[in-house]
Amino acid sequence: MNTPTTTSAAATSRRQFIGTTAAASALTVAQSAWAAGSDEIKIGLIGCGGRGTGAAGQALSTNQQGITLHAVGDAFKEKADGALSNLRNKAPDKVKVDDSRVFAGPDAYKKVIDCCDLVILTTPPGFRPYHFEAAVNAGKNIFMEKPVAVDAPGVRKVLEMAKIADEKNLKVVCGLQRRYQNCYREALTQVKEEGVIGDIVSGQVYWNGGGIWFRDKREGQSELMYQLNNWYFFTWLCGDHINEQHIHNIDVANWFLGGPPVTAQGMGGRQQRVDKKFGQIFDHHYVEYTYENGVRINSQCRHQSGVSNAVREEFTGTKGKIYLDNSGRCYANNHKGETIWKYRPGGKDIGEAKGKNAKRLDPDPYQTEHDTLQACIRENKPINNAYYGAESTMTALMGRMATYSGKEIKWEDALNSKVQHMPAIITAESEAPVKPDAEGWYPVAMPGWAAKDYAEHGRQNVEII
Repeated sequence: MNTPTTTSAAATSRRQFIGTTAAASALTVAQSAWAAGSDEIKIGLIGCGGRGTGAAGQALSTNQQGITLHAVGDAFKEKADGALSNLRNKAPDKVKVDDSRVFAGPDAYKKVIDCCDLVILTTPPGFRPYHFEAAVNAGKNIFMEKPVAVDAPGVRKVLEMAKIADEKNLKVVCGLQRRYQNCYREALTQVKEEGVIGDIVSGQVYWNGGGIWFRDKREGQSELMYQLNNWYFFTWLCGDHINEQHIHNIDVANWFLGGPPVTAQGMGGRQQRVDKKFGQIFDHHYVEYTYENGVRINSQCRHQSGVSNAVREEFTGTKGKIYLDNSGRCYANNHKGETIWKYRPGGKDIGEAKGKNAKRLDPDPYQTEHDTLQACIRENKPINNAYYGAESTMTALMGRMATYSGKEIKWEDALNSKVQHMPAIITAESEAPVKPDAEGWYPVAMPGWAAKDYAEHGRQNVEII
């Protein structure tokens, strides 16, 4: 029912992006970072916050033999020590980290990479392209969390290194775990192969929640280390929550639509989280993404308390609508409201079960990511998620460009943007890339403003695209 739009530069650019990455994904060569038959895969953890500690725990929980944690690194020594203590309690027989392999500071990643076979990249997203580059150049297999960049130059760096990873036969998994979740995989099969809802004509994706943590500035702490400790609130480190968090739902849209959108337009701002301590990011975004075949996906994300929450996706087709939820409660109705498909893990009906009760009926997709990565390493099977990780990151960033500017953004303009928020090199002596003004305010985007408007109002300009 969907009529393809007239071929345009945006459509061509999108097809080239997909075609290039698909071709590169098929490459395999004999070289590998881990020699088959070796008794041990040494894991290095780079970024020791909650997600990094969780990812390392999952990497140590696979059924593969000879998996050990060999080194840890973080910008903050106490975080590296905390993660190590946590992991020793969970997997004492698999943690083989002595004091000489606990690294701290912005350059800790180099030291971890040097002494491991498989690296876990879970630092703030701004660092991801450069840590990925270093790991690929060193010939390491990689698990990296989403998103994979905070700006277009970073995305292009990841795409460049993804091709080199293929040439070196490295294995790469990206932490967009819905792609490893059985209910989503089965839903995709129902949509793409069984045609349960017909042709997709529209969709909605949501990550509306209450917000996140904040950490006060410590006595004597530099501006750089303060921002690193509160990385979520700074565009150069996080990319805003449409990128860091809502990317999960945006990625599902790209997955089900078969590629990225051609344009984005939307709105956003700060209504609840307005204190100067909250850095640069918005507390809400709404984006309308238009895909090559004319389908529009409405995207919402919000960090506000006392309002309705939703973390899910839904797509409307010519025959019905499919509802997706990472609790496992996925189903489809026809346009009369009658159920025409329901996900039943192991043949069991989860009914109205929500949250952990539903998830217990299925494998943990976070665990499945690491099971899959390690199996591919041992069996020398090709896997490289960096391409769709970069594609969905760029989609989220295009949405941010649209909300920050208040203008329609085209895919090729977004992907080719030269605005670089994250410096290529950060050391302990570096100055923070953004600084507060005399009153303590950080630069915050104002939709519709040009550089002269920032100057007129005494505000710092925010480069957008």
